[in-house]
Amino acid sequence: MDKLLLSIVVVSGLCAVSSPAERRYHVVYDLKTMTEAQRHCRDKYRDLASIRDMEDVNTLNTTVDLSLMVDSRAWIGLYSDVDSWRWSLSNTSFYKPREMEFRRWWSGQPDNVYGEEHYTVMNNDGYWDDYPSNRSSYSVCFDARGLNETFVLINKCMTWTEAQSHCREHHTDLASVRNMEENQKVHNLIPSGYAVWIGLFRDGWKWSDGSDSSFRNWKTKPKGLSDTCVAADFRNNGQWENLNCNVTRAFICYSDVTVSKQVIKVRLQKSSSSLDLNNRDVMEDLLKKLKQRLKDQGLNDDIKLSWKKQSDGKVFHKEEKKTKKKETCAKNAEL
Repeated sequence: MDKLLLSIVVVSGLCAVSSPAERRYHVVYDLKTMTEAQRHCRDKYRDLASIRDMEDVNTLNTTVDLSLMVDSRAWIGLYSDVDSWRWSLSNTSFYKPREMEFRRWWSGQPDNVYGEEHYTVMNNDGYWDDYPSNRSSYSVCFDARGLNETFVLINKCMTWTEAQSHCREHHTDLASVRNMEENQKVHNLIPSGYAVWIGLFRDGWKWSDGSDSSFRNWKTKPKGLSDTCVAADFRNNGQWENLNCNVTRAFICYSDVTVSKQVIKVRLQKSSSSLDLNNRDVMEDLLKKLKQRLKDQGLNDDIKLSWKKQSDGKVFHKEEKKTKKKETCAKNAEL
């Protein structure tokens, strides 16, 4: 088998398919604010780290050197976009210019004081407040007629998401409040001492690089409007907590490693006629030995090898010997 492997290296150099890892994390132990860390990561790498799953968490836990950290926490790319409010009915044709941005918050709101306050109620004074998802309240739906809407009070206590589902099933959607006139119409429906859900909600936590990973690894439930940035605590297995964005911490960047793919045709000569090169165990053994030879020649350990199958599902085919054609020359025509 060794002689066979050697012939692969000699004939083809790098063979089969190779591709390195797609992402690499970089721990920076200098202390910076979240904004400074983000700027550094975007200048030197791609961005602050986005975390996709527990495999990424485990990778970071083995990468970080706690002895080099002043504090055990390091910024990652997750943050709370406190201004990302939008309406449940997202059809832009329903809104005139600036109507999607109409707000009537109570003084000091939204404050996210209980954490995860991503939904909006209108109080019986006509002003708005942010509420968490586990609260239940009455709600106001609306029926759209062109650009006009008719508001309907639903006097059943539901969470915001339950109210949204109810409104979409029986009406158009949870109420969009586009101006002061409509704010007054909804206000007139609110029973004394109650608050009602309206359709405004906040997207919440986002990744600095714009990725859409919904994976979360909280140590404690995030609270407080001022603590809108996230750090991983490596004395607690990389679990996350929200911090004030202006404190200084170490941080983690990431870069994309260019994936390369190369397919090279190889010719093998069997040392034994009984050896089946298409046998799975034989092919796996060849790849392992080939990878070790490539590492011995200085290539890094990120390389991945695989055999390319032909249209019939096999990798190797016996090479047909070509027969040399007998050359013939035409005689000159006699004049």
